[in-house]
Amino acid sequence: MIKIGTALFEACEELEREKGISKDVLIASLCDAMVAAYKRHMHLKEADNIEGLLDEQSGEIGVFRTKVVVETVEDSDTQISLEDAKEIDEDVEIEDEVKIEVTPEQFGRIAAQAAKQVITQRIREAERNLVLNEFMDKKGTLITGIIQRVENRNVIVNIGKTDAIMPAKEQIPGEYYKAGNRIRVFVLNVKETTRLPQVIVSHAHAEIVRELFELEVPEIEDGIVEIKSISREAGYRTKIAVWSNDPEVDSVGACIGPRGSRIQTIVGELKNEKIDIVRYSENSVEYIVNALSPARIISVDILADDETAHEALVVVPDDQLSLAIGREGQNVRLAHKLTGWKIDIKSQSQMESAEQAQNYQDEEEYEEADEIDNSEELQEEIEEEMNQQEVDMEDDAADLGIDAQEEENE
Repeated sequence: MIKIGTALFEACEELEREKGISKDVLIASLCDAMVAAYKRHMHLKEADNIEGLLDEQSGEIGVFRTKVVVETVEDSDTQISLEDAKEIDEDVEIEDEVKIEVTPEQFGRIAAQAAKQVITQRIREAERNLVLNEFMDKKGTLITGIIQRVENRNVIVNIGKTDAIMPAKEQIPGEYYKAGNRIRVFVLNVKETTRLPQVIVSHAHAEIVRELFELEVPEIEDGIVEIKSISREAGYRTKIAVWSNDPEVDSVGACIGPRGSRIQTIVGELKNEKIDIVRYSENSVEYIVNALSPARIISVDILADDETAHEALVVVPDDQLSLAIGREGQNVRLAHKLTGWKIDIKSQSQMESAEQAQNYQDEEEYEEADEIDNSEELQEEIEEEMNQQEVDMEDDAADLGIDAQEEENE
């Protein structure tokens, strides 16, 4: 046996407190390291009956081989005679198992080196599993972290037991990320790697808005007000559709809060990002009108509404066209994401011009069709006249034939 003292157990307990790695896992790792070192030292490839044992009371560790007690030994690696077994344990009988210590002399340095490698590996595996299990549960939730640094446009955020990566596409455009600042991020994904799992977080995800509303609006947390849909262009504007399950509770008013207190808190958290709270409706026309707010709408025509397409034509006053479309099409784009409808917006004058052009085209087509009808009638009259002339000529020829015959007879 090798004396290791109590320092190892104290180190195991400290690791358990700091990293959450079980003391039993570390002790088991040490025993496995002893077995691996012994096999390497003895040049053994396979030996299932070898194990490492640690005596916590004495602080000693050793390598033991389990052998079966038999009358006649045929395999000395797995069997032991009854006489030899009695020297170890007087109460042993045939077919009993006996553990025999096989720890080599001067094995301490070899075992220590092997133990260091195995324990280091097991600690990494344990940390990896702890991080993986913890953040797999947190996937799809909002957590608070501290910005560590910026590397190659990626922001590194410490979120507890590991550092998460926030890629450039998940950052808010124009936002300055300063090291040391606290930040609330959305756990987007957890990727398994050979080392620690890679946690991907987002500061631009639409679910951040949902989480903030759930924190600030008690009616949403209680289930009275329901968030039906969210569309967001981070750093610029967000539209959120809400619905009240209680007729006496105004869904929009609940989200705004007394004197706008709730919405102001959320806007402040999102660095003054504009938020449009839209009243959800099961009526598609009404929902589209609400989604295009603050623009006024004259009419909504449903062009297609089936499993393959949802298309609508929206007419607005001339002075509301730019407001309905939004800067660089932002308002209509967010309304499309919010409702799931493809929305084509036209001004009133555009629709009138289109109607006039259509009427003019219809008139031209009518006149052209009328001309075709007239030409067809004229053609028919000509054909009738020609047919009549042919009949008259045939009659004249017949008359001439009769007259000639009569002259012959005379």
